[in-house]
Amino acid sequence: MTEAVLYLKRISSDFFEECRLASFVFTKDVYTPYTSLNASFYPDNGDYSDISEIKLSVRGKTVHHGLVDSLEFSDKNGCPIVRLVSRGFTSLLAQNQLEPGLKTGISFNSLIDDYYTFPYVTHEDISSTDGYIYVKYGSSIWDGAVNLTYKMNGGYPYIHGTNCVMMNPVESPMYFTYGSDEIMETGMTLSGKKMLSHLHMSDINGEYGTFELSDDEAAVRNFVRHHFFELDMQFLYNPQQALEYRMSFAKRANLRYFCVYNGYKGEDLCDITAFGSEVRAARICGIAIRGNQDGISTEISVYYDDFYNRQ
Repeated sequence: MTEAVLYLKRISSDFFEECRLASFVFTKDVYTPYTSLNASFYPDNGDYSDISEIKLSVRGKTVHHGLVDSLEFSDKNGCPIVRLVSRGFTSLLAQNQLEPGLKTGISFNSLIDDYYTFPYVTHEDISSTDGYIYVKYGSSIWDGAVNLTYKMNGGYPYIHGTNCVMMNPVESPMYFTYGSDEIMETGMTLSGKKMLSHLHMSDINGEYGTFELSDDEAAVRNFVRHHFFELDMQFLYNPQQALEYRMSFAKRANLRYFCVYNGYKGEDLCDITAFGSEVRAARICGIAIRGNQDGISTEISVYYDDFYNRQ
């Protein structure tokens, strides 16, 4: 597979290339705080017990740089193979918790830079300290990034490049279209399994009835799902936003259009795409690249929800 190259790094040495890549699946989504890679290859470099980093390059573009979640070497009847699973380094943001309590004068920069040092993780440069976050017990740095992004622009953070955390859509997105000779499949999916019809949040005294929100879309689809929760300290400045955020998050990616085509053109999240009759100038929300001995194909997903491509 010459269009995709896998690189592995040992703890105390540089990256080396694995030339005989058997298959891989790379995925990236606006609601997942890291890139993911599942791959298998026929080994050429001996012992793999000290691998610490993994990269994947597709058609000359590095799409993944991450940690080793798991790596398995097996030899069956003289046919050795290595299977690995890797998540990008930004996965560490979701695995490191913040000290609970009120954090005032915090910026996107200080949230990611000032608490822990994460290898290879970069972020959009936003130094504004207009807001605060309230860290609940067990909350991660990624939870803080989600909260701060929603407060500042009503959006949801995502990963750009290999490990760059973004709060806003890229300013100069690339534009991608696909010819009929390239497209293998187009389609749509509709999901209502997470949608909520009514939200009820208690006030400071623990009583219900003041902060409530219903969803008209859920009603017309006959979803009846009432959820109750305590006053969300993360939104004390605007309690109603706690309801609005939860309602929007429950509907994330509920309407998806996708296309699958031969090859890979270099798309990234929040670039612009157009395909089929339904998708015109929409932000890319999901990317899945699959490769094997037969070649490479890419699936591009566009979501229409409250965070991306609002209608």
